Amino acid sequence: MVVLRVPIVDMQNVDKIETKEKYMSTKLKLLKKDEEERTKEQYVINYLKSMIALEEAIEPYKEQKKDLRKEYIDNEWLTREDIWSAVKALRLYKQNADMDDLNDMFETVEQQFGSKDEV
Repeated sequence: MVVLRVPIVDMQNVDKIETKEKYMSTKLKLLKKDEEERTKEQYVINYLKSMIALEEAIEPYKEQKKDLRKEYIDNEWLTREDIWSAVKALRLYKQNADMDDLNDMFETVEQQFGSKDEV
């Protein structure tokens, strides 16, 4: 013979039990959300720390780049416009830019706004 033991539920306390379950469920959800926010905040903090470290490491190279540009301009080997054009060309080359598309877009801009002297 199997005897099942069923807890006796006091009907007056059912509301308290349900309220406690809802409270615990809500509290768990809030804790989870708080944990996710802290995790996201930690990712943001870690990202910013890494970015700052990289920017600090890059700074001397930025100065070298500025000095290089100044040297070429001061010695009149290149003008600012020459350097600008060369750098733009290099960046387009690295991006495998389609020159026909670029020329078409340039013509569209020029038609819309006129020549650079008119802008």
